Amino acid sequence: MTRLLAVMAVIALAASAQAQDAPRNLAAQNAAVDLPLAAPDRAPDWADEFDTPGLPDPAKWAYDTAWNKQGWFNDEKQYYAAGRPQNARVEDGTLLITARHEALRDADDYGGQAYTSARLLTRGHAQWTHAFVEVRARLACGRGVWPAIWMLGADDRAGWPAQGEIDIMEHVGWDEGVVHGTIHTKAYNHVAGTQVGAQMRLADACTAFHTYQLDWTRERLLIGVDGRAHMRFDNDGKGDPATWPFDRPEFLILNVAVGGWGGQQGIDDDAFPSTMVVDYVRVWER
Repeated sequence: MTRLLAVMAVIALAASAQAQDAPRNLAAQNAAVDLPLAAPDRAPDWADEFDTPGLPDPAKWAYDTAWNKQGWFNDEKQYYAAGRPQNARVEDGTLLITARHEALRDADDYGGQAYTSARLLTRGHAQWTHAFVEVRARLACGRGVWPAIWMLGADDRAGWPAQGEIDIMEHVGWDEGVVHGTIHTKAYNHVAGTQVGAQMRLADACTAFHTYQLDWTRERLLIGVDGRAHMRFDNDGKGDPATWPFDRPEFLILNVAVGGWGGQQGIDDDAFPSTMVVDYVRVWER
């Protein structure tokens, strides 16, 4: 999930010199593919099958609320709640992450948002370097809604985008039925206009479950759906973290944002509540 902070202007200046060496047609050269994709034939090393009703398992998931008071990246409009079943709960063997049109004015970190949602992450509980990740989900939809399944570098001292970001799935409500896979690094990122990504049409993404997958090895990233990869990014072998920061640990994030990229054509308040339903999350270490 891309971050358009005001401070990104500063990062953009730093990234621009690196980006001069990054071919702007890399996405066309190295992203869109149609390749088979299969999980390892063994039990996962880490998983959540969401079998216990109630709040998400605190041994596996944390809540990200860090920017509620200041306001979230990308001109997003949501307040991310913690420990609130109206926004994140396990029910009937699934995880429900729900964006709602409401204001939590009594919250200590309320930042004036007119919407609530949840952002769950494995940071502090689990992280991986090279893995096969599989998330089976039915997406939250509606104009203004922006669900995502993604990973972020665990060592954030370098800052974004140098820490590395892998977007396994993004869906923006104004473009229903199109899912995106994207990577961001210091050299390849949306601020510099060099991000690498691909998309595919998935007409029933809002009404049916699909399996969103990442196959991450030392040599390349493959991102796909239901056993077919639609996006590829290769390690250039230079040993430069500006182009390949993906030999370091990353954690997983599940969230439903409101606004931002999802709100580029406005927000339809009649779309709420809007829920991403997650059947399971499974990770195999490489």
